[in-house]
Amino acid sequence: MKITLLTVGKTDRDWVKQGLDIYVSRLKHYIPFSIVEIPELKNVSALTKEQIKTREGELILKNLRPTDDVILLDERGKEYSSVELAKVIQDKISYEGKDIVYIIGGAYGFSEAVYKRANSKLSLSKMTFSHQMVRAIFTEQIYRAFTIMKGEPYHHE
Repeated sequence: MKITLLTVGKTDRDWVKQGLDIYVSRLKHYIPFSIVEIPELKNVSALTKEQIKTREGELILKNLRPTDDVILLDERGKEYSSVELAKVIQDKISYEGKDIVYIIGGAYGFSEAVYKRANSKLSLSKMTFSHQMVRAIFTEQIYRAFTIMKGEPYHHE
C-alpha cells in the first residue's frame, strides 16, 4: 500500500519545493509516498477550458490503475478536521488495502471522465488556494494524519 499525490503541472516555486521536501521525507517513515507531476499542456491559448480539462484528464487517467482509490482535491469535496482525515486514512489502510491516489487538478479543475473515475472528493477549505500552495498544505496534512495515528506529539488539540 502506498500514497501518491498526482498533480497537474510542475512545482515551480522554491518555497513550495522546500515545504514538500520536508514533509515527503517525514512521510516516508510511515508509508511509501510519492508525488507524480503531469506536465502542463503547451500551446493552450486556442483551447477552451473544457478542452484543456479533457486533455489534462486523459493524462491523469493514464496514471491511474483500476485498483487505485482515487480521491480528488476539489472545492465541492467533503471537509475533514485533521483528526477526521487521520481516521479516514487509517480506515483505508486497515480495511481497503488499496493504493491511495490524491489528485490536484489544473487551473480549471477536472474533466467529467476524471470525476467519474474518482472514488471520492476532499476539500481542504471553503477558501481557494493556489495549486502550488495546496501541494505543500495537503502533504503536511497527510504527515499530520500519520502522527495522529501513531499518537505522536506533532498535532495538538
